[in-house]
Amino acid sequence: MSRFVFKLPDLGEGTVAAEIVAWRVKPGDTVAEDDVVVEVMTEKAAVELPAPVSGRVVSTTGAPGDTVAVGAELIVLETEGGAAAAGASTQAASTHATSSHAAPSQPARAPAAQTQSAAPSPPRAPAASKASIPGGNGAAAPASGAVPTERARVATSPAVRRRAHEAGIDLRQVAGSGPNGRIVPKDLEAYVARRPQPTPLRPGPKAVPSERASESRRAPAAAGLAAGATEEIKVIGLRRLIAQRMSEAKRNIPHFAYVEELDVTELESLRQYLNSKQARGAPALTYLPFLGLALVRVLRDFPQCNAHYDAERGVIVRHGAVHLGIATQTPDGLKVPVVRDAQDRSLADLAAEMRRVSEAARTNKARREELTGSTITITSLGKLGGIASTPIINAPEVAIIGVNRALERPVVVDGAIAIRRTMNLSSSFDHRFVDGYDAAAMIQALKECLEHPATIFITA
Repeated sequence: MSRFVFKLPDLGEGTVAAEIVAWRVKPGDTVAEDDVVVEVMTEKAAVELPAPVSGRVVSTTGAPGDTVAVGAELIVLETEGGAAAAGASTQAASTHATSSHAAPSQPARAPAAQTQSAAPSPPRAPAASKASIPGGNGAAAPASGAVPTERARVATSPAVRRRAHEAGIDLRQVAGSGPNGRIVPKDLEAYVARRPQPTPLRPGPKAVPSERASESRRAPAAAGLAAGATEEIKVIGLRRLIAQRMSEAKRNIPHFAYVEELDVTELESLRQYLNSKQARGAPALTYLPFLGLALVRVLRDFPQCNAHYDAERGVIVRHGAVHLGIATQTPDGLKVPVVRDAQDRSLADLAAEMRRVSEAARTNKARREELTGSTITITSLGKLGGIASTPIINAPEVAIIGVNRALERPVVVDGAIAIRRTMNLSSSFDHRFVDGYDAAAMIQALKECLEHPATIFITA
């Protein structure tokens, strides 16, 4: 027996430390090579770190929320007879990144330092004989000769891996229907449905594993606590990063809020007509792509609202292109995927791209460049839209437009009462660089476009 010390690898891009988000294993657990043992988060990405060797967990360093320096001891594994060359050496460890700012689905290679006692290296056992994978209860799943060697390291997304981990499912038992046998969400759902006593999966494109409950926005209901009892939830990971950036935006930016009511009766009529012409099964158009096109048109006359404030240099950077940020709620919290060059897109193209980047953000498949670089943001609470809201600006932008609930109500039109469909736009502007008059004028121009939707499509 020998001991293998797995140290926090250099995760790239100048990273000097990472925050522990969740341990997937605990001392005493048996892990197989490439099983994910811990999730960490840097300022740019959340990363799943796999075990570089098979063995039994002797000890782990740090609790969720603790910061560990690159090169510091992370986990000690007890291996049989030595899993690699004797003495200290360096080995590449696969990582899988997901983040509010970066969510590449391709694995990256990061160096992982290791130390172990001298021992001859036995031939590597075939992958099919791996003893276990970590489960939700820390127990090892027995090896099965029926598991093909090439399936030992399962090809799937971090979102599916987390859902399976939470449900205690060995992904090596799940048949993948994706390219090269990759497991997609419907494969996991089908596997759960076939089990005699299925373990319920949390709703949504991605569930949060039990070890990450401390950072989840879905805290247990108060009814689950005894009278007078309290519960402490440590703010870590993405939730901590969101809290930090929201606080900075609200503290540093003097928000000017402006709410205006719109008559969207004609827009709703156009939307329903276009949806009736869609192919069967095609996603229905929402208000957002119409708002996006109208915003592109209006920003030509209000370039000060399509800008960034570079605080370090003390300059306003106005952008000719409109890169729309689409505020998206995910199981991990709020993310803002970006639709690039909205000014060059048609209504259908804009709607499709909005759906694509939003879904990519929810399932942690969005690439880094798809989560950065927006020049102005649209936010909507959908069916929970309410009457009005006061959205927080997505720094370094200087404006954000919020969509509220649309509903029919009686209004006075040409001296008579009529039933019209109305909706409020709630906007916030950085009052340092966007004067109240200009902010109001922009929203009034946006209102005119949306109340007369034909004007949205006039390019002159």
